[in-house]
Amino acid sequence: MNPSEKRRFPRIDIRVPLQYKELREGNSQSKGTTTRNLSEGGVKFNTDKFISLACRMVVELTIPTSQKPIRAISKVAWIKKLPVGDDYEIGNQFLDMAKDDRACVADYVQKTMPKGS
Repeated sequence: MNPSEKRRFPRIDIRVPLQYKELREGNSQSKGTTTRNLSEGGVKFNTDKFISLACRMVVELTIPTSQKPIRAISKVAWIKKLPVGDDYEIGNQFLDMAKDDRACVADYVQKTMPKGS
């Protein structure tokens, strides 16, 4: 791991389905995308819409080792415009997640991590 990294949890590059919705949007429809990477502490994904820093969201992701979607309340930790197209890349920090869901994510990340990382 890079010594300048500030992350607490190891991260894996993984593409799994993710649904997200801003909490302030109430009953609006969730949007679908694909994760770019995942850790026990958060997830990175792309979106076609600017979402403000610290915005609270509900995210649901589907990982192969879980029979049900993993659900979390999260917040936007950072956002940046991608150099090509109109999409944004979002770093999303998990704030609240069921203990079983957190354990499932941690186990999946650990088992999927390349050996020697």
